[in-house]
Amino acid sequence: MPPANALVTRIEPPHREFREQPSNIDAEQALLGAILVNNDAFYRVSDFLTPEHFFNPGHRKIYEVASTLIKAGKVATPVTLRTHITDVDFGGLTPPQYLARLAAEATTIINAEDYGRTIYDLATRRNLIRIGEEVVNTAYDAPVELSPRDQIEAAERHLYALAETGRTEGGFQRFSDALTSAIDMAAAAFKRAGRLSGISTGLADLDKQMGGLQPSDLIVLAGRPGMGKTALATNIAFNVAKAYQGEKQPDGSIKTVNGGIVGFFSLEMSAEQLATRVIAEQSGVPSYKIRRGDMREDDFYKITAAAREMQTTPFYIDQTGGISIAQLVARARRLKRQRGLDLLVVDYIQLLSGSSKKGDNRVQEVTEITTGLKALGKELNVPVIALSQLSRQVESRDDKRPQLSDLRESGSIEQDADVVMFVFREEYYLDKREPKMGTEEHMKWQATMDEIHGKAEVIIGKQRHGPTGTIKLAFQADVTRFTDLAQEESLPEQY
Repeated sequence: MPPANALVTRIEPPHREFREQPSNIDAEQALLGAILVNNDAFYRVSDFLTPEHFFNPGHRKIYEVASTLIKAGKVATPVTLRTHITDVDFGGLTPPQYLARLAAEATTIINAEDYGRTIYDLATRRNLIRIGEEVVNTAYDAPVELSPRDQIEAAERHLYALAETGRTEGGFQRFSDALTSAIDMAAAAFKRAGRLSGISTGLADLDKQMGGLQPSDLIVLAGRPGMGKTALATNIAFNVAKAYQGEKQPDGSIKTVNGGIVGFFSLEMSAEQLATRVIAEQSGVPSYKIRRGDMREDDFYKITAAAREMQTTPFYIDQTGGISIAQLVARARRLKRQRGLDLLVVDYIQLLSGSSKKGDNRVQEVTEITTGLKALGKELNVPVIALSQLSRQVESRDDKRPQLSDLRESGSIEQDADVVMFVFREEYYLDKREPKMGTEEHMKWQATMDEIHGKAEVIIGKQRHGPTGTIKLAFQADVTRFTDLAQEESLPEQY
């Protein structure tokens, strides 16, 4: 108990003014009046505006009924609407009186789209307030099973759903506009190094077959363990990042003019292991020497020089294992928003999980994953390279070159992919079948090994935009590097 003469100061709670949610009743009235006078005004806003975007419940009802009538091929006027709107309070006016006033005070439909955009933007702000309140309330009273990470991902999903729903730039476009975009793309390809419509992989023969990595494409790169699919994906990803050139636009944004910003989800290897591979490939020092520290002084200088050169390369790695497709999508969106993104690599599909519960059909889960990756590429307008394992049935055949049917859970992967590529190295299999030294079989084996040593095949089994076929590449196993294979016709003449 404080002494009787102690001065007790009562702390008054801070005074907070009541804040109304953002709205514009005048804009809602003007738009509804324009629609009632001329139903063509509805088509100027119907692509992006829904009844839920109106703040006033009565206006919401009027727009909903008018939409239904117009879509049914009927006329929406105060007369046709009055029988459908009976139980709405319009501040002392009856529904027929209010509808008549809206029509009487309407001026023109010229500004209808501007009114619609105003209403849409204010509704978006109200939804932002709602999402913010949900985040705060959930953080205060979160259930035990809901982790903060889950809450963050839920908030991101709601925000992106809000960003993607009802965007005013959607809908049909004139074919002439599409033609202009196609010509612009061709012009950009003509100016770009290599004359490619997509992003260069850094491998000329592969680029020639594919035209580069096309925006929004899902490119599945598959192979059995030991074939080098991670090495090829890493080589391509780093080639893209190394070639990056950005150009500042008048609005302050940076536009990619060559190469690209790369996001790499390494679900199997750590970021350090991936970095070691890249350093080995760039420096020419074998990765096993780097790991063991078994290097000469000049080797150490090579890797430090390579690391210095790579410091500014826009290559971002996420090494979190066992993430779900929903988490991957959220992180890719975040990277695109914060740093930019031109190419996404996922190593590999079978290490991702879907939203389905344990025990559910794995094929359905993979379908969710591949559909999600394809949708993500389209949403962010970037190519997605997703690595995939092959089934063991490859090993049971004499010709071990992979086929589309060898894809594990192949139905959805083959269906959703725009391009399916297989990595195949015959040397890997032949090396395990070495006959006894000194025999005739060993001599034949050695001759074949000499012929195929350091060579790899990239088999394009599916391509929506171009031909299928096989590209031969050189492969240096010690530094995990794929390069273009020197063709005999391109070699200097021998005298």
